[in-house]
Amino acid sequence: MKNRYLSFLAICLSVLGFTSCVEENPNPSEGTPNPVASLFVVREAFHETDLALGQGPLFGAYTAGGVVVSSPEGKNWPAGIVAIQDSWRGLQRGMLLNLGEQAAANYAVGDSILFDVRGTVLTRKNGVLQINGLKPESIQVKATGLPVAPKAVAVAELLANYDKYESKLVMVTGDIDPLPVAGDTYAGKKQIGDGSGKTITLQTDADAVFAGRKLLASASFVGILTKAEDGTPVLRMRTFADAVNPSGPIYQGWPEKFEAPAASTKSSYDMTTKGLTNEVDLSTGNWTLYQSILGDLDAKRDVIVSGKQAVRFQQNLTVSGYLQMNFDLPKGASKVTVWYATYSTDKPSQWRLEYSQDQGATWQQIGADVKDVARDYKMASFLMDIPGPVRFRINKLGLGASGTKDKDGNIVENGRLGIDDFAVYSN
Repeated sequence: MKNRYLSFLAICLSVLGFTSCVEENPNPSEGTPNPVASLFVVREAFHETDLALGQGPLFGAYTAGGVVVSSPEGKNWPAGIVAIQDSWRGLQRGMLLNLGEQAAANYAVGDSILFDVRGTVLTRKNGVLQINGLKPESIQVKATGLPVAPKAVAVAELLANYDKYESKLVMVTGDIDPLPVAGDTYAGKKQIGDGSGKTITLQTDADAVFAGRKLLASASFVGILTKAEDGTPVLRMRTFADAVNPSGPIYQGWPEKFEAPAASTKSSYDMTTKGLTNEVDLSTGNWTLYQSILGDLDAKRDVIVSGKQAVRFQQNLTVSGYLQMNFDLPKGASKVTVWYATYSTDKPSQWRLEYSQDQGATWQQIGADVKDVARDYKMASFLMDIPGPVRFRINKLGLGASGTKDKDGNIVENGRLGIDDFAVYSN
């Protein structure tokens, strides 16, 4: 009974606009359940056997919807299938709709659709959830041309929590493993690795428009997460344009994951106050962690993208904090990627990426300041064309104490910042 109540409550809250679940009713003790269920709720209703959808299984709800993320343009997506995704209370989920080739052609990326699920069946095909039996007249297009941004996800996270990302538009940044040789194309199954030791399959059908295009060695590969016929998780690009930010391959031994030494080695934001040093030997080399520490608290607090540790910067400072390489990489750089978020429920902060080509004597900023720090971790990607030896650092700006005003009269936000999986790609 408790589970039925919680499911009912989830459906109530999923209504567009998050309005009340109880409409005006002569008997307020009864109420009327909202007719709209989020994709999260629909997926939760499935228990590994075909499910006839309708008001019963969804506790009064009989409609669902989302934004279209799939496209038949590149001929690398199953004909007749439409992939959609929606968000409810920060829980974004995806779903496949089996509409048939003629009906599926009516919907484009960015279309927001709402449909009546009564008379349809929720089932798995090749291990992927899909809704069968939708009638064209039961589908309404509520808006068109909505922006659809992929969710940046690390390979290890994608594989560990597949159901969370199934049928969604995601982005994986990494190298083709093994690296392509002359003549290699996209056709077939290729492996993408991001230095985590795990790979995800990039699948391109032989008749895809871009199947014969030269395979990039490294890029951010955008696609829809689904499964191959054998049940293996695969990423399907929609068009050639879904390979973005190409670069040279990641340096061997990277990304720096901040897993060693133990967090207790650097447990104070400024060790010099104890007569010690802020320099730490990490897996990639010697780094300076000034006004920053190695954090090993749970992922609800520290920004742990992989492993059990990450870097945590101090808050409310008027001076910069640094996460700084004290060594050079010999083959220049074409790209740097960094995962970041706030620590726990702290206020946002601002940081920038800087580089040096004179062994750290002087530093130059590359790219713009990063200002969109939030609890939901993100990946920043910086493109560059730096030849010759180079080193990098993260500069967390010393904006002052949160709640005070800056020189322009703006309220300062300067909470603790989390950083993980710092990756450098050779030129």
